Amino acid sequence: MDLSSRLEKEFRLAEIQKKALSKMGILTIEDLLYHFPSRYGDTKEVKNINSLAKGDETTLFGTISGLKTSKAWIKKIPMSEGVVENESGRIKLVWFNQPYIAKMVHNGQLVRVEGKVSERKAKPRSELGSTTGGELYMSNPKIERVTEIPNGVGESLFGRDGEEHSLYPVYPESRGISSHWIYHAVQKIMMSKGLFDILVDPIPEEILKKYNLPGIKTAFIWIHAPKKEDDGKSARKRFAFQEIFFIQLQKQKEKKLWQEQSAFKIEVKEKDISDFVKRFPFEPTESQLHTIDSIVSDFKRGHPMSRLLEGDVGSGKTAVAATTIYAVTQTSPKGKTFGNLQTVYMCPTEILAKQHYENFISYFQHLPIKVGLITGSGCKIYPSKSNPSKPTNISRTQLLKWVANGEVPILIGTHTLIQKSVAFKHLAFVVIDEQHRFGTLQRQKLTSKTDVTPHLLSMTATPIPRTLALTIYGDLDLTLLDQMPHGRKPIITKIVLPTERKSAYENIRAELKAGRQLYVICPRIDEPDPTKEMAIIAKSIVVEADRLRQHVFPEYAIAILHSKMTPIEKEKVMADFSSGKTKILVATSVVEVGVNVPNATMIVIEGAERFGLSQLHQLRGRVIRSNHQAYCFVFTESKGLKTKDRLKALITAKNGFELAEFDLQQRGAGELYGQKQWGISDVAMEAIKNIKMVEASRTEATRIVEEDPEFRKYPQIKSYLETSSEKIHFE
Repeated sequence: MDLSSRLEKEFRLAEIQKKALSKMGILTIEDLLYHFPSRYGDTKEVKNINSLAKGDETTLFGTISGLKTSKAWIKKIPMSEGVVENESGRIKLVWFNQPYIAKMVHNGQLVRVEGKVSERKAKPRSELGSTTGGELYMSNPKIERVTEIPNGVGESLFGRDGEEHSLYPVYPESRGISSHWIYHAVQKIMMSKGLFDILVDPIPEEILKKYNLPGIKTAFIWIHAPKKEDDGKSARKRFAFQEIFFIQLQKQKEKKLWQEQSAFKIEVKEKDISDFVKRFPFEPTESQLHTIDSIVSDFKRGHPMSRLLEGDVGSGKTAVAATTIYAVTQTSPKGKTFGNLQTVYMCPTEILAKQHYENFISYFQHLPIKVGLITGSGCKIYPSKSNPSKPTNISRTQLLKWVANGEVPILIGTHTLIQKSVAFKHLAFVVIDEQHRFGTLQRQKLTSKTDVTPHLLSMTATPIPRTLALTIYGDLDLTLLDQMPHGRKPIITKIVLPTERKSAYENIRAELKAGRQLYVICPRIDEPDPTKEMAIIAKSIVVEADRLRQHVFPEYAIAILHSKMTPIEKEKVMADFSSGKTKILVATSVVEVGVNVPNATMIVIEGAERFGLSQLHQLRGRVIRSNHQAYCFVFTESKGLKTKDRLKALITAKNGFELAEFDLQQRGAGELYGQKQWGISDVAMEAIKNIKMVEASRTEATRIVEEDPEFRKYPQIKSYLETSSEKIHFE
């Protein structure tokens, strides 16, 4: 057995197990070793069923029986029921909105059940008013099949010297692979002879000593089989540092290579920039002017800029981009006294690309500059020969020909821009809007479309905690737009409980009568099938739009918008909403990016507890596009205090960045941003909360790359980066 051995070579796997492991990204022995426990259970905390009381958090092992599916008597919610029993007693189990649970386990199986004990209200015994005691049950407990009821799970790992240990690892699992299976598979690996003797620690010894981190062999034992809780924490700290350290190494190396490239020197007069900014229909903020100055200064250095611009929705990022693009268009290619350097502006959606295209026409209409648009559904050019004040449709072939020979200085588009057929003559500047919607490879394809490396400006309205930004975007210089345009009124945000819906709708109706418009955001497109495993029971835009039409706002035109609609359908819906023909737009979070309707001053967010605070903040930002008073109604079905406190942060936080930091501490970056999006493990995401660890890993990575960019003194680093490059994702 060695680290690169495929699991099917060492374990007898059923087809469903192979699929589950593949889905989880676990293919080799090394992959399984790096699949860390999400937490640790303690068999000392396993209680007797007969001693349980309402409110207890407990773990039980026993036999399951009485499994059935039904519907709740009053609300008709689909549910599963069962009973778990052992020598200490029996207790009922209930899963609401999860009828598939009854199909996942079978009567008579041994199971591990974990959750909170609840109590049904006591029922009157007679007309005299005496009552029977309430029935205890476990509501929505986590359940998994086991092959034995343990006394001290893990003694086979620890107990070689007759010791007793009660901690046992609980692993993230998938349908077909349980935590129990992973536990025993890891146990087999750790007991195999010679495997740990050939382990090479990728972290240099001086760094381990400096930060008091355990070596890799000790860390693997401590994370999968901790004797005490502190061992597990120490191991998690080490592996978190390792992952962030190697991301930082990769990022710092990319930054160094980027800075060694040559780029167009762009010189522009201060007066020209000042005159351009004066044309804006608003007064720029100090933050905008400072950002423009920083970018223009970068243009003069002769090596490519690589900058991330973060700013809340409505903070004026597009105006900053337009000004810096103007600086580029005013510069001729090297050795020439005519022509313009080129800029490409990439957007994540067609709606946003077309919106920016219209904005840029207004910014540049006083100049003899062509502005092109390319998306999957067609191409446009401005100005039109037949009507110089308007854009016109153009064939893709003709537009690409003009772009390739340098006649189009500004090209705006979607992912279509990265196709091989799109070529430039003097590409000097790349702007990427909503940076987090694109991967590193897409960014690289765009910046490699020319012999001279272009300057890069990435922009995002997603508030990113500083620690995460320093890690994920370690190769970029960070700039914050932390001021809103003058005259903008703060959004009035209201948390709306089920009992307060009626009054909220009356407030909305008053604004609709005053001529304003409304967004309604729902988590789903269609109504969920409650019998399906993992079905998200949440409001759908289709059902909600019908309910609003029939019972709440029958007097107003209502339309729906979602990601499965065709570009033509989306465009028509947005055109009707922008013109005021439609008063209410019911949509999924697709409106999070690329919708700008100044008259839409209200937004209702259904099922708000299902969104991260940063996403709620971005959705809310859709209604701060004018100087009218804006309102955000956050509808929640949850009665939990934790949810209420989290949502209250929407009211108390001063800006999106403060909100992102709050959400990071409350929920964790994994929930806030999603592991798939960033490609960072849950262990490393926990460490993102620790600014000292992030800064330490960044400091060490920067030092090593500066001193030894080829890692000649650190062959273990070079080897780890080469073998793990596919596992280190960034966006």
